[in-house]
Amino acid sequence: MSGLLALLDDVAGIAKVAAASVDDVIGQAAKAGSKAAGAVIDDAAVTPKYVHGFSADRELPIIWRIAKGSFKNKLVFLLPVGLLLSNFAPGAIPPLLMLGGSYLCFEGAEKVAHVLGWGHGHEDYEGKENEIEDPAHLEEQKAKGAIKTDFILSAEIMTISLAAIPESNFWMEAATLATVAIMITVAVYGSVALIVKADDAGLAMAQNGRIGLIRALGRGIVKVMPGFMKLLTIVGTAAMLWVGGEIIVHGLAQMGWHGPEDVIYGIAKSIGGASGTAVWCIKAALHGLMGLAIGFVLIPVGEKVITPVWRGLGAKLSRT
Repeated sequence: MSGLLALLDDVAGIAKVAAASVDDVIGQAAKAGSKAAGAVIDDAAVTPKYVHGFSADRELPIIWRIAKGSFKNKLVFLLPVGLLLSNFAPGAIPPLLMLGGSYLCFEGAEKVAHVLGWGHGHEDYEGKENEIEDPAHLEEQKAKGAIKTDFILSAEIMTISLAAIPESNFWMEAATLATVAIMITVAVYGSVALIVKADDAGLAMAQNGRIGLIRALGRGIVKVMPGFMKLLTIVGTAAMLWVGGEIIVHGLAQMGWHGPEDVIYGIAKSIGGASGTAVWCIKAALHGLMGLAIGFVLIPVGEKVITPVWRGLGAKLSRT
């Protein structure tokens, strides 16, 4: 009997340790995730544009498809690679992030150029008019584009989160980072689903509301959402440029060139003064302008060199 009681006591002790470990993981994940809040907001702002133009019945399936791609990005690719690089090759992280930041600058600048009527973008190319653009193919392209952009934003989120995790053993870091990945992905794509389905909810309220206030609120939602979605598209493009520029500036500082970061901070501090919010906003704007400038430089490289080579490689692989 005493042996059984001792065993139960040991089990209770192990359970307490496990519970404490779970609490530690969740607490560290919440703190680490909050450090990446800026990139999380950018991710939520960028994604809705990828479902714009599709029928209402395809919006949630596309969001779910992108969300699954985001889980895969974070848990299958970025988590193990991030932990390995952090422990064995930390110097490789800044240039890899800068490469992803350059892609965000390119994508954002290309959208700005398209609005201004400069060029056609890397998605327009010779022979495209002869391709059959069926809805399934368009959905495939949009989902792939969203998952590719998510990969870069997720890399930023995971890197910031990893840096914010207190130094501990490998498995605790892995568990915390996995928890961050799950929490953030659910929050981002849950928010995106609510945003893109808000007009449908408003229409249902306007048509089926039992009281006038509910019907009026529904009509208001339906009226506001198209403009809100356009605004979100603009915010998403600005977020690409801001995050891309910030990644590059911060990466340069980590690699030893502090000049751009010091200049941006100096300008923001001189204009914003003691206001932390004003300094942050000015820094974000300057990072966005730098991202736009870098993107404009990269547009001809992307459109004339990288995209044709990539498309030709893809065509050769599809024929083999």
